[in-house]
Amino acid sequence: MTSRPIRAALVAVASAFAVSCHSPGPYGFAVDYAATPDEASAAKDARAYDPVMVQREPDVWRKGKLVLFGIVTSRAPGPGGAAYLTLAIRTLEPRNLCGNANDESSCRVTVSDRDFGIVHAIVGLRPEDDTGERSVGIGSLVRVVGSLGEDVDPADGAPIVRSSFYRHWPRHYFATKANADVMRQ
Repeated sequence: MTSRPIRAALVAVASAFAVSCHSPGPYGFAVDYAATPDEASAAKDARAYDPVMVQREPDVWRKGKLVLFGIVTSRAPGPGGAAYLTLAIRTLEPRNLCGNANDESSCRVTVSDRDFGIVHAIVGLRPEDDTGERSVGIGSLVRVVGSLGEDVDPADGAPIVRSSFYRHWPRHYFATKANADVMRQ
């Protein structure tokens, strides 16, 4: 039988643990970027996309996985029911911007305010990301893990990535560094 003081201490420790394990939810509402377990697993051993190096050494880059963040500038039907996304590539900021320093739910995944290239991605969307108010569309942010194909987009010559994993933030569910004037790190 557990004594009352020990039981109270165990409840206090469990409560503190529960608070410290705050889940950032699907859109990463946390001070620092928090990958989901599936995302961390998918991105393991992937290299951050570098458009200059891809152009210089395309064969080397086709051999492994790559990972990138991009803001959707266009969405069209892709092969096999997938979405064909045009992405303005962004850099993930080390810390997220927050509306209130004392409230992690006010924090938003933050990317650079300027893009550094264009890439296309073929992404098989989950039903909740395919249609509806929070669907992947122009202005959404996606993180794509995948492989570089040998083909390029016929309209602009940009590389095409075949996604094996993606994570999505609808419009207004992420921030860019340009939002720093109204949000803080």
